[in-house]
Amino acid sequence: MSKMLRNCLEFYRKSNIIRQYRQHAFGKYLLFTNIISSGVPMFFGDLIQQEIEYQHNKLAERYDYKRLGRMLLIGLAVGPVHHYFYVNLNRYLPGKSMKNIFKKIMTDQLLMGPACIMIFFTGLGLLEGKSLSNINDEIKSKFLIVYKMDWVVWPPTQFLNFYFVPVKYQVIYINFVTVLYDIFLSYVKHNNKIKEKIL
Repeated sequence: MSKMLRNCLEFYRKSNIIRQYRQHAFGKYLLFTNIISSGVPMFFGDLIQQEIEYQHNKLAERYDYKRLGRMLLIGLAVGPVHHYFYVNLNRYLPGKSMKNIFKKIMTDQLLMGPACIMIFFTGLGLLEGKSLSNINDEIKSKFLIVYKMDWVVWPPTQFLNFYFVPVKYQVIYINFVTVLYDIFLSYVKHNNKIKEKIL
């Protein structure tokens, strides 16, 4: 190993950069970290979906930057919701007993899931300049397909989250998982042929 590389590693070890970052990002600035980590995956999920659409000749332009911006804004808007939800969920259902994990998963599925879907479609609809009537029609036609996918993706993901992940890392954990889920959300949102009406 070269002397320069050894010196760099020694400097890195002594500077405790990672430790300092973790103390700030997952301590004093946890809310900010959770907001950013909610927006960025939404942005990249849509970016990937737009690339897929472009490759299949469904988009004339490679990227719609306004659409990317709207998706980023909605992701950022959901950040505080996630942050306070997980902090309070752990406060009211502390520990890692199977009973409390089950309650946390059900609370997430029955409250947080529908709330986030509503924020997603309503927020994007408003940013797109749609009327409340058109937003309501879109929610009626697309809510169920997204909510069904919620039940496939999130219960096993959240079991791992609630059992293994410390509370301060729970939002960033789900936001890493959600990149793939956000591709699906972008697909459903921007595909007008998808309709599964709620009876």
